[in-house]
Formats: sequence, C-alpha cells, structure tokens
Amino acid sequence: MQTFGIFSTNFDHEYLTKHYIYINEKNEDRSDKLIDIKDLKNLLKKKSKNVAGTIFLYNPTASPIGFNNNSPLAEQGFEFDAEFHELNFNDMMNLFSKSIRDGYRGKLIEIKYLFNLNKANIEPTPILEELDADLDRYNSNQLTRYDKDMNYQDYLNMSLNGKFVYFGSGHKYDRHHKDIITYARNIAAQAVKLGKEVYFTHDNNYDADECVDLAYFLSPLAVGKIKEKRSNTFKNAFRTNPPTIQKLTN
Repeated sequence: MQTFGIFSTNFDHEYLTKHYIYINEKNEDRSDKLIDIKDLKNLLKKKSKNVAGTIFLYNPTASPIGFNNNSPLAEQGFEFDAEFHELNFNDMMNLFSKSIRDGYRGKLIEIKYLFNLNKANIEPTPILEELDADLDRYNSNQLTRYDKDMNYQDYLNMSLNGKFVYFGSGHKYDRHHKDIITYARNIAAQAVKLGKEVYFTHDNNYDADECVDLAYFLSPLAVGKIKEKRSNTFKNAFRTNPPTIQKLTN
C-alpha cells in the first residue's frame, strides 16, 4: 500500500486537505507495483473508475516522506506547494496496509476526516472547545479559528467517489459538544442521501440503523484489551469489496 496527501497551512495551523491510499497490484515476484505522483494524478483523472470508496476518520496525524510529526512541518522546512506528496505510514495506515488487499488491488481509496487539522491527540484537549465553537459559526459570516475550507467538510457539497463510505470516525463525543455531534451526524446523513452504501463497526450499545442516525462509528484503532478486537473487525470488514458492517462482540 502507498499513501499520498496534500498539506495546506493558514495562520500557523497545518491541514491534510486531500488524502488517498493506493492498494498496489503485484509483480510476478509478488512485490508491489509502486506508483509515483504522476501515476496518482492519472488515476485521479478517472475517479469513477479508480476510486473504490471513502474511509472517514476523525483527524490526521501524517507527514510526508522525509519529514515527521515531532514538530510542525513548517519548522522542518516543508514547502506547502499544493501538490501531492507520498506519506509516511502511521498506526492507522499500518492497519490499513494489513487489512485492505485482495479485491482492492489497483484501486484508490479516499481518506476523509471530520477535521483536517494535522495534529496528534486533539480529542482530549481544549482544541475540541474551539472546534465546537467554530462549527457554531461555520454557516455564518463570523470568523472561525480554524480555516473553514481547509479544516471542515462542506457536507452539503461533499463529493464522494466509489461505491461505499466506511466510517471509522469514532463515537466518543462529549455531550456538551453539541455542534460537533450535529456535524458528524450531518456528514453520515449526507453520505446516505448521496446513495452511498455506509459501513462501519459497532457494538452492543446500538444497532446498525441507530449508529447511522447517531454517527456512532467505532474507530479501527484502540488501546488496551480491545485493541486486537477492533483491528480484527476492521480486517473482517474489508475482506470483501465493498466492505461489510461488523459488530464488535464482547
């Protein structure tokens, strides 16, 4: 698997505004047939043919090859040139590379995020308060702290290519972050409205229909005792193309 993205910046915030993974075809010796940026752009010229679907996650922590996430990319001398760059693997991409294989070879999958802010561990931080306040202002003429175009999904005008949308965007939304909850639900509802088949992993708390209404989608990654179960259910989901809804068992 290879992974590619476009980074953008505004007011010292950095965003991953476009992100695709490519599931490599195989050479005769079973090694991956690698593609370069030119090949990627050619594939994207025919998205309806070459993009299998979309995976939604919470937010990215990614870096181009030759850079890292230990400090802002700007401090490392990265040039924000609005071009695709091949990316390093992170924990999520490592899981994807082990899980999404046969049935997807030669295809791209677009990765979208609730928030494009390229920063680790934003969920337990005051950033969520800022995002929630931003979303309250999003549809008005008020200024937002994070760039409206770079950070957020304009879900009413959202383009989704391929047959499916797999949501792994998480489920633990603080109840007082009402605008984040509404935003996540609106994205899921729009995917359904656009006629996409929606897939995800859920547990005993809600049935599948309730999960779509509530935007309750378990992340593929977890820590502790459930880490292996989460990753295995993701692998099971992508044993077929399109994927399947999985229920996490206790």
